[in-house]
Amino acid sequence: MSQPLAFDPPAPVLAPVSGGQFFPVRRIYCVGRNYADHAREMGADPQREAPFFFSKPRDALVTGNAAPYPPATNDLHHEVELVLALGRGGADLSLEDAQAAIWGAAVGIDLTRRDLQAQAKKAGRPWDTAKGFDASAPMGVIRPGPAPSSGPITLNVNGQLRQSGDLADMIWSGPEIIAHLSRLFRLEPGDLIFTGTPAGVAAVSPGDVLEARAADLAPLSCTITPPA
Repeated sequence: MSQPLAFDPPAPVLAPVSGGQFFPVRRIYCVGRNYADHAREMGADPQREAPFFFSKPRDALVTGNAAPYPPATNDLHHEVELVLALGRGGADLSLEDAQAAIWGAAVGIDLTRRDLQAQAKKAGRPWDTAKGFDASAPMGVIRPGPAPSSGPITLNVNGQLRQSGDLADMIWSGPEIIAHLSRLFRLEPGDLIFTGTPAGVAAVSPGDVLEARAADLAPLSCTITPPA
């Protein structure tokens, strides 16, 4: 017998896949400072320290072409990233198993309320309000198969280049990220992992059009709309 529910459950979060399928999203994990140039830009030491992670709620995902400018900030920043989509899970994964867990990849943008992040860092507080707000994770169409490990990753704002790097410049590779993360959480199919951003992060305003690319993945175009 099914259990009575207090109210209808929320609809599943589905990310589009090339070919017409949809990827059911379970969790969204993010990696901080995974490019040396971005680490320096944020005032950190780019040495190969253990990766650190934060999360966004799955319903922060934006799969359309617009994201509203969020409240409570005057300094919204773009961060273009390679996103890994997992088709297998597990804990304490080896590098081989971590590689095999990758179901596909996409390009995404980690939108960040930079002023709130700076306040949280200064006070030693979590980054949730800076990173996990509504519509903070625009993402393009997922391409099934191996994720690219090299190739350009770029972001243009209104046709002007803002961020430019190469996926080969990641401090921690995709399989290494997954293996580390699996020591902290049991990963499952449906998890998405944003893998960090190169240098060049900067503010955006309502009306700006963001164009993100990573290697040969489908590009992402997202307009920052006025506050909802």
